[in-house]
Amino acid sequence: MKAIRVNQFGAPEVMMLEEIEDPAPDNSQILIDVKAVGINPVETYIRAGTYPMLPQLPFTPGGNAAGIVAKVGSAITRFKPGDRVYCSASVSGAYAEIVLCNEQQVHALPENVSFEAGAAIGVPGATAWRALAIRGRALAGESVFIHGASGSVGLNAIQIAKSLGLTIYGSAGTEEGLQLIKEMGADFTFNHKSPTYLEEIKEQTGNKGVDLILENLANVNLAADLELLAPKGRVIIIGSRGKIEIDPRATMGKETEIRGLAVFASSPEEAADTHKNLIQLMAQGVVKPIISQTLSLADAPEAHELVMQDGNCGKIILKVS
Repeated sequence: MKAIRVNQFGAPEVMMLEEIEDPAPDNSQILIDVKAVGINPVETYIRAGTYPMLPQLPFTPGGNAAGIVAKVGSAITRFKPGDRVYCSASVSGAYAEIVLCNEQQVHALPENVSFEAGAAIGVPGATAWRALAIRGRALAGESVFIHGASGSVGLNAIQIAKSLGLTIYGSAGTEEGLQLIKEMGADFTFNHKSPTYLEEIKEQTGNKGVDLILENLANVNLAADLELLAPKGRVIIIGSRGKIEIDPRATMGKETEIRGLAVFASSPEEAADTHKNLIQLMAQGVVKPIISQTLSLADAPEAHELVMQDGNCGKIILKVS
């Protein structure tokens, strides 16, 4: 099979399309013929060698793909060859024509969902659900501000938040992004490049603030987030690219919380429940992953450049077959 291989950590160009041996499932594993692959920012950190946990070289990147089950181990009863599935993680790496997964990493793909959308849901959808329903403890009637809502996590979060009965405040940095998040269900939209957008949000809430913030760039925004929270509010840190200095007193008067999130820290029970909910929401047409660009498998280096650029409106996908 053909697969992207990383033989040394470094720039996107270290990823090379190579011919390697097909993986073989053991009795508890599943082999998937890949149709589409989802690109996630964390994969760029791993490729560069800057992520805290690194695979042994050489390796195939990626964990999110969608396709058709090719083979199953003798202990597998939930899936059979020919089933449409997506994977939320993988054993062998998803940037390939074939991916090997453990059973708990594989989920049924509803018939009304394309392979491209299935490849887009894994990490972004699970992150959005975990941020809102698990780490954020969101309740119907509360308000949420999604910072950078036009990205793949943010777009999933808008749709999930709407299904949970939240009032949604979203930001983007382009007119295209603002239009998209409005179409996806944001009740109020703000350009986070405006110097007054935080004051505008606060004013829109009647100076109460928001109950929940999903923060994708905490090293820039966290101090301001703490000022924007309502009493008992929570800020969920989804992403950060460095350090920031904050005043802990900003959490005290309103008894607000800063909560970290790592989708890979989910317990098996939480992961199973997360994907059960995502599958149901996709089947109902409530959650529809948005694709911003589709490239070929050989274009993985370009995809890694694009996924780290500001202004992405949706998910970058590698189409395999």
